[in-house]
Amino acid sequence: MCSCVTQEENNMALVPYVENSSPLLSKLHSASAQFEFNSHRVTVSQDWRRHGVAAVLWDAAVVLSVYMEQEGELKLKLKGKRVIELGAGTGLAGIVAALLGAEVTVTDRASALDLLSTNVKSNLPPGCQGSATVSELTWGQGLDRYPAGGFDLVLGADIVYLEDTFVPLLQTLEHLCSDATAVLLACKIRYERDTRFLGLLKERFRVEEVHYDQQRDIHIYKAWKLPEPRAEL
Repeated sequence: MCSCVTQEENNMALVPYVENSSPLLSKLHSASAQFEFNSHRVTVSQDWRRHGVAAVLWDAAVVLSVYMEQEGELKLKLKGKRVIELGAGTGLAGIVAALLGAEVTVTDRASALDLLSTNVKSNLPPGCQGSATVSELTWGQGLDRYPAGGFDLVLGADIVYLEDTFVPLLQTLEHLCSDATAVLLACKIRYERDTRFLGLLKERFRVEEVHYDQQRDIHIYKAWKLPEPRAEL
């Protein structure tokens, strides 16, 4: 078996390919994936055998990262903005946001932080090292460690898939967002429960679909927190 890479559309991303293997198995067992964003080569390490799904680069992170770079208005607005990525896994979206000039907090559960920290540190050039920090965040827990409404943009790539996490994820989003915060969620809609999450989100956020990658079947939703209803006098 030999390994090589294939170049994606517009020379935007290099993704792993293993001969005579299904795309899914290739994704799980490749040690790394290579990309180029904002004129920087990014090499993302993954380790499915040791860390499971948190250590795999899923398509939603790639689509979200390409969207951030290609969406001209968003790319300009990221400079100097406060960004937090939830359930970052291998950290690609947070790394790309930092390369585009944002001050990024890249978060995941404690068990995922070693690989996440390695990816962040190895992919940010010296002049960019201060623009991303890695921090532990389990949704719905210890939220007082993060400023309420303290971020301009919240990122999430393929974090909507376990129904047990929907309530703490919504609690976390409500805590992190002010009325001016934007949320970008990239995900597949695999099951009815994923649609139910969008329904729950729409109870507290204004939600619109801003991008669909047909090849990878990835949707990107943008959301803004609805203002609190005013108490009647």
